[in-house]
Amino acid sequence: MEGFGDDEIESILYIGRETVFKIPPLKANEGHRAQEWGDLGNPLWKGRLRIIERSKGVALQFEDAITGELFAKADYDPAKPCVEAVLDSSRYFVVRVEDAGKRAYIGMGFLERTDSFDFRLHKAMEEFAEP
Repeated sequence: MEGFGDDEIESILYIGRETVFKIPPLKANEGHRAQEWGDLGNPLWKGRLRIIERSKGVALQFEDAITGELFAKADYDPAKPCVEAVLDSSRYFVVRVEDAGKRAYIGMGFLERTDSFDFRLHKAMEEFAEP
């Protein structure tokens, strides 16, 4: 893994299959809706999501399921959450990703409703565990 020493310990907290969508800018403070993302059957990217805990914190990593190549990364910060549920579906979320000071918002959708449920449950447990 780039940027980590050989002795860095990582714990994989979650692995799931999902798709990524390009999303339109948020209209006022209404919240995001998956139905506004266009053709949900034609995602921008498909791969896996791994939530990884390291000594420096927790990160959501979007990776190619076969090669492990990093597509995008979102660092978890309880002060400003990087994941937000959409208003019209239980399977879709908006994720804030950052790279070299640049910020983007992407849509994330799970192929299976059970994966979405597991992700929501993990997210709720993580928020509950915050001091």
